[in-house]
This record gives sequence, C-alpha cells and structure tokens, in this order.
Amino acid sequence: MTTREITFRDALNEALREEMAREEGVFIIGQDIYGGPGGYQGAFKVTKGLADDFEDRLLDTPMIEQTIVGAAVGAAMTGSRPVAEIMFEDFITLAMDLLVNTAAKTHYMTAGQYSVPIVVRAACGAVGVGPQHSQTWTSWFMHIPGLYVVLPSTPYDAKGLLKTAIRDDNPVLFLEHKKLYNVTGSVPEEEYEIPLGQARVLCPGDDVTLVAIGYMAGLATQVAGTLRDQGLSVEVIDPRSLAPLDMETIFQSVRKTHKVVVVAEDCKTAGPTAEIAALISEACFEYLDAPVGRVGAKDAPIAHNVGMSEYILPDATDIHEAVQSVVAW
Repeated sequence: MTTREITFRDALNEALREEMAREEGVFIIGQDIYGGPGGYQGAFKVTKGLADDFEDRLLDTPMIEQTIVGAAVGAAMTGSRPVAEIMFEDFITLAMDLLVNTAAKTHYMTAGQYSVPIVVRAACGAVGVGPQHSQTWTSWFMHIPGLYVVLPSTPYDAKGLLKTAIRDDNPVLFLEHKKLYNVTGSVPEEEYEIPLGQARVLCPGDDVTLVAIGYMAGLATQVAGTLRDQGLSVEVIDPRSLAPLDMETIFQSVRKTHKVVVVAEDCKTAGPTAEIAALISEACFEYLDAPVGRVGAKDAPIAHNVGMSEYILPDATDIHEAVQSVVAW
C-alpha cells in the first residue's frame, strides 16, 4: 500500500469523509460540528471541511447530550448510520439511559428486528482541563452487553477502526484520547478496515508482556525501547478494542513470557486493568511466574493543576517501575 504521514485527527476526518461518500445514510450529529464557512468545525477539528461536500449531513445541536444520542439512536433504528460526537467523554453521563438502556439493548429486545448502527465518538483523557473534562471511563462501558468499545492509539488504527465501526450494525463507543489528535503516523492511501476485537502486537518480546490501552500504548512502546537497551525484551500489546476484547492474543503472549503488566489511564480500582488481569489469572495461572502487574490512575478526581494531574495519572516512569517489579519477582 501507498502510505503517507498524517495526524490522528486527519485520519479520523478521512474515515468520516470516505464513509459519508460511500453511503448516504451516514451523517454526523453533535455540538458545533458543522464544518462549513463560519462553522466551529468541532471542538477538536475532526469534522473540519466536511461540509464542503456534505453540508446537509452535518447536524449541529444545542449543548444537550440526550438530544445528540437520542436523535442518533432513532435515526439508526430507521435505517441511517449516524455518528454522534460528544465533545468530552465525561458528558456521556447525560445520555447514559439512551446509550445503555436503548442503543445497547434494542437488537436483543426486538428479537433482531431492529439494529442500532450508531457510533458515538468522544474525546477522553487528561490534558489539564480539570476534573469534569479529563476522565477515561472505559470500564463503565465495556461492562455493558451489546455495546462495543474502541480505543485507537495510532492514526492507522484510528482510520481503520472508525470505518469498521461505522459499517457495523452494533452501537459502538469510539474513544479518542486528546493527546493523540496531533500525533502523526503512516496511513495507507488505499481503502482498508481493521476488524474489531483484534489486538495488535506493537513490539515483539520474550521476557515480559505489557498490555497497554489507548494512549498508554505509545508510552508502553517508549518504555519497551528503554528496557530493550537495558537487555530486557518486552512484548507490547494494544488491545485496540475492549469490547470485543481479544484475550487470545494476550494469552499467547503470557504463555511465552510468563510475566505481564496491564496499563490503562482509567482509575486502577475496578478499571479495565482489573478485568484483564482477572482473565489472565483464570486462563494462564499455571504459566505465570509473578502476580499480574497493574498500572492506572490514582483514585482521585483529575486535577486542573498540571503538576497534580501528572501525579494522579500513570506515566512512563510508573510503567517502567511496574515492569521491573514484575521481572524481579
């Protein structure tokens, strides 16, 4: 394939543009997402320029998350494929009933007569914008049967996974970490999709497995490089989606390395690291030479102060120390 370097933001924009061109039923709904002249073009500019070709399919709404998700769910049930943009993941709480009790359950409750092919895009993660605009809540949503949860960590994954999510007949929560929007990476010019529920091995290794979710995958890869220079071979795995969750790729790695650390930006208590660690312990207990290590945010609101925020959130140093602790067991 012919590749070029583009940003995470532009990869998402391309996916939206291509899917809107491919199928008329795809439209975008959300607050300040209009991408035409004079439009705000999205809080993180993901919808920039889309109105040039699809003006009637970018629907601006008031600042009412219930309206955004509710209208999208209704449209999805009647044949469209809406992409609902929620500026910050934190405010999905205002539309939880529609997402959890309607979107995720309608296909089951109607015995398959209705599907809800909706994608809810939302920015997650902390960038110094305070406790109500900085949270990552993946464990809340991976707990809900009928709802898919996707967290890309590279521009390549962002485009391929978003295209797959839009084409899927199930409701998908698509989470984009704010620190990734300006990250660049190689993305093919040709058409491609990435299946949901297929983890990616970012770095092969033999000594320890490092499972890193979302933005943490990049930090984990940096740590793996540092440890490799110190003689330690670390295998880094990015699950890419938490529902469906590709545990078999993780199990295969653990059976090889016998030691594992799981990393996520969610709070450590009852977060995705806890679920993945439990699944590893159930399926691979006889292969483990040390307890499963876990790295996550401290159980505290994300502070607006940058120094306090950095103290609360996991970083490369935390990952490095966790890997060394497991290896030394």
